[in-house]
Amino acid sequence: MRKRKSDLQQSIAQLQKEADELKAQRKATPRHIAYKDLPEAARFDRLSTQSKHLVDTIKMVAYRAETAMVQIVRQKMTRHDDARSLLRAIYSTEIDLIHDPQAKTLTIRLHPLANAASDIAVRHLCAEINATETLFPGTDLRLIYELVSAQSP
Repeated sequence: MRKRKSDLQQSIAQLQKEADELKAQRKATPRHIAYKDLPEAARFDRLSTQSKHLVDTIKMVAYRAETAMVQIVRQKMTRHDDARSLLRAIYSTEIDLIHDPQAKTLTIRLHPLANAASDIAVRHLCAEINATETLFPGTDLRLIYELVSAQSP
């Protein structure tokens, strides 16, 4: 029994020593690897400065457009803090695209959202966007936004 206990203590001491060595090795390992130190196969292409500026400009324009839409939907919302989440819901809702070449229109029909209050705000947003009479890029089709089975409040 004593021999077994002695063997187990020796085994525990050996494992503790290995664990301490591995911990020291882990501490000595750098947390970040510099790009230049990556193997050639693991390197990725960076955006050129000009490309990065273009992407940043597109992001900024998109954010400003979203902010403008937030201001529009807030006019019909009682909880103004929910405006951005309403827009996220709009972005992920299903739509129907209806092309009418004779009328030169492209109608985007949004499916109803979770509640009537959201639909009222979306109808208001659609009316504001429709008032701009925006043409679909590269065509002479005027964009029309509306809700499926939209009824006036």
